[in-house]
Amino acid sequence: MKASSNDVAVILPAAGSGQRFGGVQNKLFATLEHVPLWLFSVRRLRLHQRVGRILMPISASDRPRFETEFAQAVAESEVELVAGGKERTDSVRSGLEALGDDDSVALVAIHDAARPLVRHDHLDAVFAKADQCGAAILATPVTSTVKQSFDDGHSCHTLDRKTLWLAQTPQVFRVDLLRQAYAKHRGRPATDDAELVQRIGIDVALVPGSPENLKITYPHDLTIAQAILNIQSQHEHARTRPDR
Repeated sequence: MKASSNDVAVILPAAGSGQRFGGVQNKLFATLEHVPLWLFSVRRLRLHQRVGRILMPISASDRPRFETEFAQAVAESEVELVAGGKERTDSVRSGLEALGDDDSVALVAIHDAARPLVRHDHLDAVFAKADQCGAAILATPVTSTVKQSFDDGHSCHTLDRKTLWLAQTPQVFRVDLLRQAYAKHRGRPATDDAELVQRIGIDVALVPGSPENLKITYPHDLTIAQAILNIQSQHEHARTRPDR
């Protein structure tokens, strides 16, 4: 498949409550450098030349805030707000339906709105791999020794970490494959969209990502994210600084 500009649609599920983050508001309203997490993620994605439409499924309770306090940011970022669902899969399905029959879309990328620091080169890599094989996700190899226990920690055995990866997002699929996967989904729990695609017999490729692509889950993750952002900014400055 030949890549073209604006041929990747991103679905950014944002309807979750983020209970582990604490507080009464959606964690995506927490800020990184004074920018809400959802908007930080959107702006990072918008920098990529292949990203066209961005659809963000949101909860009914959050919609008034998006349409008032953040109305200008939503408009300037060209984010399409759609109705989110109770489960993540419901939100992704809503995003897929909102895409309609847009024939300019070749790939659909599902990305956690709480992963604001995904790198441009990793987007390049996962998009290219999905072009080649139809389904690809960012993931990182497990580097620590992994133990498995079936008795609340009274005993354990060791898993071969060479076979283990930690899934990240974006998870990127050819649009027809993702539609097929959701057409066959009947509510059986799935941990991510890659699992749904695998259920229809499609292999999902793993593309090496980075721990920098942190998912904000707890409040202290914001401190880690700020440190990562500082390092990324330093590297970008060094890369673009003219030679003396």
